[in-house]
Amino acid sequence: MAQAMKIAIVDDEQDMRQSISQWLALSGYDTEAFASAEEALKGIGSDYPGIVVTDIRMPGMDGMQFLKKLKSQDSALPVIMITGHGDVPMAVEAMRVGAYDFLEKPFNPDRMTELAKKATTLRRLALDNRALRRELSDGGALMKKLIGASPVMERLKEDILDLGQADGHVLIEGETGTGKTLVAHALHAVGARANKKFVLISCQAYDEDALARRLFGPVEQDDPIPAMEEARGGTLVLEDIEALSKETQARLLTAINEQGTPGETRIVAICNLQDEGKTCESELRSDLFYRLAALRITVPPLRQRGEDILTLFTRLSEQFADEYGCDAPQVSAQEAAQLLQAPWPGNVRQLINVAERAVLQNRRGSGSIASLLMADEEVPEQAMTTEGKPLKEYVEAFERMLIDNTMRRHKGSIVSVMEELSLPRRTLNEKMAKYGLQRSDYLD
Repeated sequence: MAQAMKIAIVDDEQDMRQSISQWLALSGYDTEAFASAEEALKGIGSDYPGIVVTDIRMPGMDGMQFLKKLKSQDSALPVIMITGHGDVPMAVEAMRVGAYDFLEKPFNPDRMTELAKKATTLRRLALDNRALRRELSDGGALMKKLIGASPVMERLKEDILDLGQADGHVLIEGETGTGKTLVAHALHAVGARANKKFVLISCQAYDEDALARRLFGPVEQDDPIPAMEEARGGTLVLEDIEALSKETQARLLTAINEQGTPGETRIVAICNLQDEGKTCESELRSDLFYRLAALRITVPPLRQRGEDILTLFTRLSEQFADEYGCDAPQVSAQEAAQLLQAPWPGNVRQLINVAERAVLQNRRGSGSIASLLMADEEVPEQAMTTEGKPLKEYVEAFERMLIDNTMRRHKGSIVSVMEELSLPRRTLNEKMAKYGLQRSDYLD
């Protein structure tokens, strides 16, 4: 459930502060009152999780000066002005400066609630968008989304960090559902272009004429800027690059050659070919292929990621359990082995679906993970067991998952984990060190 938005109420009259606070609190808002603009500024920062309701006429810093100060530190902060009868011209000027709206005394409390609802909705959207932009530009946050400590994932992360700092075009290959688009985002975010434009185009989402116009122009009425121009100086990601026609491939090659070096616009091409006997190299013009494949990354399939499968399943089921308001399913040793043995032709995308269905099953109190894997059209029954692994590997993977889950549930409390798993402290410490688990990762 989303956290209640705050409303800062600023008025030098105590009775007015209290009455507005009480009314808005009854409407479900978390209110805080300030007797002056100077006092309010100490508690209202650029990412204030709410809106401001302020009187215009106050001693010291008045409402208009207060508004300008707030807007200078966060232009997206909604500010509702309260005016006396003779202050309407001033309120109109406040609207011009950037106030969200104004209320004239005496005002209808329902009108206050209506304005507060609209303003807080706008504020929540602005903060969500701001957080998303920060996340997409934060290489560290994106790298954390590449969950897993298997050798193939460690190598992938190293490749992203290395190639992110390079300036050549990149070709990303891998099976459907492995997370190639996330890798493209991470490549952009960890490199020198992190603060530049990131433009993503699906080559399969357009017919040939529309795609050529989207990439190169000319633009028609209401068309966006051509992607090659829009991404100038940043990164242009072309998903399903193999879907380009020969003519569009030729135009893309010309555009790349005309810009000279990748320094102007870096192109990250994502290839999704799954057909046997077909490769990105066979489907693209050789001259275009070698320009795009100057640097290459192959995203590993899920079946090669070992116990990452259990880590991912745990994280996903916890997220879905939180979303649906129920408990996450507890995975038995047998179910852990089944998850590790499944071939996962749909990769992470398929695992997401299985985790969500497992949570819904658990909420109903019926079903099993094995039944979900058997029922999945992508996993034929005969494929439930793949190449055998030593029993020791399955036992260790399950043990790591069990300790990890228990540490998360108890928020890093070593004593609680020792009691639940009946392990002495030394044994628990040794196993955590063996599996690369650190208590600091579980603390709030």
